[in-house]
Amino acid sequence: MLPIELSSVYLGCSFAAGIAGNLFAFVLFVSPIPTFKRIIRNKSTEQFSGLPYIYAFLNCLICLWYGTPFVNTGIILVATVNSFGAVFQLIYISIFIAHAEKEIKMRMLGLLLVVLALFGLIVFVSLRVLDYEERQIFVGYLSVVSLISMFASPLFIIKLVIKTRSVEFMPFYLSLATFLMSLSFSAYGVFKDDPFLYVPNGIGTILAIVQLALYFYYSSVSRGDLREPLLVTYV
Repeated sequence: MLPIELSSVYLGCSFAAGIAGNLFAFVLFVSPIPTFKRIIRNKSTEQFSGLPYIYAFLNCLICLWYGTPFVNTGIILVATVNSFGAVFQLIYISIFIAHAEKEIKMRMLGLLLVVLALFGLIVFVSLRVLDYEERQIFVGYLSVVSLISMFASPLFIIKLVIKTRSVEFMPFYLSLATFLMSLSFSAYGVFKDDPFLYVPNGIGTILAIVQLALYFYYSSVSRGDLREPLLVTYV
């Protein structure tokens, strides 16, 4: 058993990591606001896709459920951050549906209903079929799969950066916020001794480091190209 003083420091560090994760996640949640301001201004979704927001909404719901006392006690900061995230994603989805063309509007509404039905099924199975420990494992694995899939989505952007040798489509501050959020919740998971938190967020931290490394490398390459243009001869 830890001494009282050490235990207090441990709890303080855990709380600080969770709060930091909430703050950095908030940065990510508000990052699409310029996109939706444009959609509202132009009264059109143009070529934007609503699928990332549908998926993010499902991810937030699953992780929110995992953080509630019904599934796991002592990680309420996971529930708080994902409750905010779910609200933001639902607002974005509502704006998207309101300004989408009829065919896309119906498809998005259908996907939203599927997400809500799927989440309802997860809650039902968790509470009615599984006991507390089984519930924790079941929802924990679902949250891990969901989080890893979310963190893996930037792999497309990483591929695009390498292909185009440009960081135009990988904003620095979003990559930095992703890194800090993943690192914070990875530490929070370690403090809580919860592999369902520190494993996916650890993977997210590594992928964010790769993004930041690519950003610094290709932004320096671009600046170098601007100063000293290369002449390429094809033979």
